[in-house]
Amino acid sequence: MSFRTGFGFDVHRLVPDRELWLGGIRIEHSLGLLGHSDADVLIHAIADALLGAANMRDIGYHFPDTSDATEGMDSKIILKEVMAMLRKAGYELGNIDATVCAERPKINPHVPAIKACLAQVMDVDEDQISIKATTTERLGFTGREEGIAAYATVLIHRTSE
Repeated sequence: MSFRTGFGFDVHRLVPDRELWLGGIRIEHSLGLLGHSDADVLIHAIADALLGAANMRDIGYHFPDTSDATEGMDSKIILKEVMAMLRKAGYELGNIDATVCAERPKINPHVPAIKACLAQVMDVDEDQISIKATTTERLGFTGREEGIAAYATVLIHRTSE
């Protein structure tokens, strides 16, 4: 069996008058993430990691922020399409290990709902998805609550040779 790994990273600025979407779920917060789509940093990092593992370029290549078609797009659609691309190329997910970096809101209470949402969108078991949260101890842009960052690593494997 052929295994491949991928790494993804995304960051978006926190601004007023936007909803906060992380891992496909809406989280109540006074600020939301600014972006061309719904700016779900966690899904974007995971999608980039999956695309990278399969050597399929990056999320911006497939879903450009200059396209009217992607404006305001629900990132769950992006993730579902990325999984379809991987499966068409003969790959399946092994696992995801992702970390969200934010001072506020606290992410840990939302991890079960995020995992359930991602598993449903990707058509995988929740056990294949690890979501962690951390802060930067008030250092840097995440520490100043100017934005949220997400990191993801994935393992994929060939389903056909």
